[in-house]
Amino acid sequence: MSGRTVVEFWLHYYNTPHFLDQTREMAASFNARHPEYEVVVTGHDFHDLPRVVAEAADRGVAPAVAQIYLTATQEARDMVDTAGQPLFTSVTRAIAGRREILGEPVVLDDVLPRVRDFYTVDGDLASMPTLASTALLYANTTMLAAAGVTSVPSTWAEVAAACKSVAALPDGPEYAITWPNHGWIFQQAIAQQGGLLADHDNGRSGRARTVDLSSPEMLAFVGWWRQLHRDGYFLYTEDMDPSTCWGGTFMAFAEQRAALTVSSSVAAPHLVQAGRDGGFDVVAARLPHNEAAPYVGNLIGGDSLWLTAGLDPAVQDGALAFMQYLNSPRNAADRHRVSGYLPITLSAVDLLEREGWFAQNPHARVGVDQLAASGSSPAARGALFGDFGGMQDVNARAMHDVLLHDADPAERFTQATEEAQRLLDEYNAHCVAADGTRRNPPCLRVS
Repeated sequence: MSGRTVVEFWLHYYNTPHFLDQTREMAASFNARHPEYEVVVTGHDFHDLPRVVAEAADRGVAPAVAQIYLTATQEARDMVDTAGQPLFTSVTRAIAGRREILGEPVVLDDVLPRVRDFYTVDGDLASMPTLASTALLYANTTMLAAAGVTSVPSTWAEVAAACKSVAALPDGPEYAITWPNHGWIFQQAIAQQGGLLADHDNGRSGRARTVDLSSPEMLAFVGWWRQLHRDGYFLYTEDMDPSTCWGGTFMAFAEQRAALTVSSSVAAPHLVQAGRDGGFDVVAARLPHNEAAPYVGNLIGGDSLWLTAGLDPAVQDGALAFMQYLNSPRNAADRHRVSGYLPITLSAVDLLEREGWFAQNPHARVGVDQLAASGSSPAARGALFGDFGGMQDVNARAMHDVLLHDADPAERFTQATEEAQRLLDEYNAHCVAADGTRRNPPCLRVS
C-alpha cells in the first residue's frame, strides 16, 4: 500500500462475515482501476457497528466511511467528533454538484426515489444508500387455489377472507398466516394509512420530541391483527428477539404450516426456493393495506454509507468515488442478484430488465414496484428519532401482551407510548445538553 491513499470503509454484515465477500471483490476492482488508492473494507456485525463507530469517534479514529443500519439514522446524525462537531457530513455537500469523481459517474439522482427520500434531510442526501428492502406478502398459491382463493389478497379484508377459506380446508395447515412481531411491520401498516410515529413531520422538519404508538392507524392494525389471532388464523411464534423472530415465521411458511406470510423483500428468492423444494408455488405480492384508509405508501429497510466530515480532500474523493462505483448500474445489479436486496438505482433496474432478470424472477421486481407506487409524504418516508431500536422493542412487548394476555389495545399501546416517550426524552437530553453541549448518543442498539 506504499504511496497509496488509504480509505477506510467500516461495513457491517448480517449473520456471517462472508456477507461482505462481494463488496471486498468490488473494492479490489476499484483499487485496480485507481492504483493511487487503497480502499480497505473492515467488517463488523451490524448490531455492533454504530457503537464501534461512536467509540472510535470519541478516540478521534473514526473511519472515512461507516455503514449504519436504517433504524440508527438519527444516531448517525447525532454522532460527534472529539470537538463536539457532527461526525458526518452530507454526501450532497461533499460532492458539491460534481458529475463524476475520479472518473466515476455520480449516481445520487439515480437512486430509487423512495430510498433517496428516506435519507434526504433538509434537502441534502445525508448518506449514500447501499442496501434497501421493503416488506412484502408471500403466498403459497398452491394452497390458496385448493382453498378456492384465486388471487393473492391485497387488502386486510381480503386477507381475512383468504384465511377463512384456508382454515376450512379439510387437510389444510394449522394456521393460515404468520409474520414476526417486529416493529418494522407496525411501521409499514402505519405508513400505508398515512399515520405518523413522531412529531415534526416524523422528525423530518425538526428533531422529534414526541412519539405516538397509540394512533388510530396503529390501533387499526393492532385490532385487525388481534382478530386474526382470535379467529385462530394467525400463528404467533412468541419470539420477540429482533435477531431471530424472522426465522420462525420463515420456517412455518416453508414447512406449509401457514399459507401466507409477511417478510422482507430480501427473503423473496429464499421463500420462492423453499416452495420449489417443498413442491408448492410461491408468489411475492405487495403488502396488503387497510381498505378503509387511502393508501399512502410503504417504507424501506436497509442501510447507508455515512461520510466522515473533515477528511483530507484526497481521502474524501476516494471515499465518494468508491460509493459511486458500488452503485454503478453493473455493480448494483450484481449486488441485487447475489444479496436479494433491491437494485439501488433506476439504471440498475433498467439493466436487469433488459437482461431478462425480472422476466425469469418476477418475485425480484415486486419490491421495486411497491416502492414506485409509494408517495413521498412524511408518513411514507418514515420516521427519524433517537433510540428507534428501543421503541421497536417497546412496540413488540405491547403486541405480545395483546395477543397472549388479552390486554386492551388502546390501554396497552398508550402505556407503550409513555415508555417509548421516556426513551426518547432520555436520548434527546443526553445528545443535546441544556448548555448546548453535544454528546454521542447513549443508546446505539439496532433492531
